[in-house]
Amino acid sequence: MRTIGSVVAVVVIVSATASAHHSPAAFDLSSQITIQGRISRLDWTNPHVYIYIESVNGAGTPTEWMIETDPVPILSRSGWRREQVAVGSVATVRANPDRNAQRNHALLVSIALSNGAVLTPRAAAAATVARATSVAGTWNGLRGFTQRRISALKPTAKGQAALKAFTEASNPVTNCVPYTSSFLASLPYLNEVEVRSDRVVIRSEFLNVDRTVYLDGRQHPKDGPRTIQGHSIGRWEGDALVVDSTLFADHALGNYLGSGSEPRELPSGPRKHVVERYRLSEDKTRLLVSAVIEDPDYLTEPLTMSTEWDHAPQQRLLRFGCDRQQSQRYLFR
Repeated sequence: MRTIGSVVAVVVIVSATASAHHSPAAFDLSSQITIQGRISRLDWTNPHVYIYIESVNGAGTPTEWMIETDPVPILSRSGWRREQVAVGSVATVRANPDRNAQRNHALLVSIALSNGAVLTPRAAAAATVARATSVAGTWNGLRGFTQRRISALKPTAKGQAALKAFTEASNPVTNCVPYTSSFLASLPYLNEVEVRSDRVVIRSEFLNVDRTVYLDGRQHPKDGPRTIQGHSIGRWEGDALVVDSTLFADHALGNYLGSGSEPRELPSGPRKHVVERYRLSEDKTRLLVSAVIEDPDYLTEPLTMSTEWDHAPQQRLLRFGCDRQQSQRYLFR
């Protein structure tokens, strides 16, 4: 046990929640620290809420810790209210520390408030009992984010070079550029699927992304504009929606798939092609989402991904924009 004034560090094995904004590689997810002090500042913002805790270090010097946690929509659905985390009140924080010991920066595991309440991020990741009649509706990706399945990454030589060159400063979300398909579908946010006669609109809470999937029989335009989400056409196979997407713009993390034992922060190129499938589970409480990603510039073999969305008819999307200064805060520029 290491004691630093009001900060106690204990090495434990934990199943920490990874960030959906940036890689959690900056944090030591295998250890936790406990910080006791007063809340000096609360930034109730997106894409991350930050809680500042003023404590005293081992030398008796006041020290302010910046505690990073989830965005407002996820915390709100996990039972948080802004007024609960009152500036000036005493709190005890458990968190995963920054790997750079010179930074008073950590990723929240839980916060115990002076009134006895204990708040945790992503506390709402529970299975649903609500049943859907089709792929249309509101869907919660929070629980599926922790259970998503991704095949082994097989990068080309160009891809291997990109993996080695990656830094968090190159994460496009720091400049308010959203992720692209199919990683976007695996994020822990709400999604809304609207089925029309000639198209399907898939809305993500994250950075207000809307995707249009055309069902009117058109093909991909030969020389159409390239965009972050590409051009999508779809078809029905029974009750399942199959989405074919191409014409993607180059993206610095177009095949980004989160952290693991090996680097997985991979760009995507202009030849990227994605086929997704959305279908109801047998009990109709979940939407099963799967994708096959081909990207010959960066992948020697197709990449597969699957996740689940829980039916959430009583919830509504809390969409948010992006402030670059806020989005880049964790970089400590």
